[in-house]
Amino acid sequence: MKLLSVIVPCYNEEENIRDFYDELFRNDSFFRDKEIEVEVIYVDDGSKDRTVAEVKKLHEEDERVHLLSFSRNFGKEAAIYAGLQKSRGDMVVMMDVDLQDPPSLLPEMYNYIEQGYDSVATRRVTRKGEPPVRSFFARMFYKIMNRISKTEIVDGARDYRLMTRQVVDAILAMTEYNRFTKGIFGWVGYETKWLEYENIERKKGETKWSFWKLFVYSLEGITAFSTVPLTVAAVLGALFCVLALCLIVVIIAKTLIFGDPTSGWPSLVCIILLVSGIQLFCLGIVGQYLSKTYMEVKKRPIYLIKEDI
Repeated sequence: MKLLSVIVPCYNEEENIRDFYDELFRNDSFFRDKEIEVEVIYVDDGSKDRTVAEVKKLHEEDERVHLLSFSRNFGKEAAIYAGLQKSRGDMVVMMDVDLQDPPSLLPEMYNYIEQGYDSVATRRVTRKGEPPVRSFFARMFYKIMNRISKTEIVDGARDYRLMTRQVVDAILAMTEYNRFTKGIFGWVGYETKWLEYENIERKKGETKWSFWKLFVYSLEGITAFSTVPLTVAAVLGALFCVLALCLIVVIIAKTLIFGDPTSGWPSLVCIILLVSGIQLFCLGIVGQYLSKTYMEVKKRPIYLIKEDI
């Protein structure tokens, strides 16, 4: 018998806990035919509703259900890492509890693993149901990321991915505090098969990812897998130095030829504001990398467990 570990990060998802369980085990006949044992690891990321209570109910009914509950909210990246550490399976799959990752794809994903792929990943080919502004910025993020980073991140990629134990161990070897899982998947490599599907809207509850949270998450990805922003800051500094030297020559020549009129202070103020803004922007870029270094060297744990059932 092979063991499949299903990792399910949760944050205030009491409405979806049982629905996900029911939908997952609609594939029970497939699991039996393929002689696959299943363990479901719900990772509660410090929920404030009845998420933990719902998982405990399922555990009483089915010992295949496990619970990891954090002492507070550490974020989805920490929940994924904790689930991977807890998993014992020969194969591991990560899925969202809101059923936007359809469990019905599991048989097809497993067939590709049998064919020799190391992992089977999924991507959405549409963003139906998302606000247009959010979809636009998401696509722009993937374009920018793939231009400035050597690590390939597929547009529309989901965390829904079936992996062999070898891939899981490679991911766990990356113990960095500032985690960006989509980039880590690409960095470790291995032969990956991509499956495409139409976007599925969550049936219950509301998304926990606001536009601001996604923006901050995108900055995490850029600073984790690219140093190009630091190069951009250096290039901007060099360009402004050259521009300043050229303007000094122009001003000296103009003064010698036409005299030294006192007009032009509004444009001077605008230039000062522009240059100051560029300086602060570059300083902010350096600060982002410095803050990530600061968090890494403190060696704090990625998460803390309150309950392990």
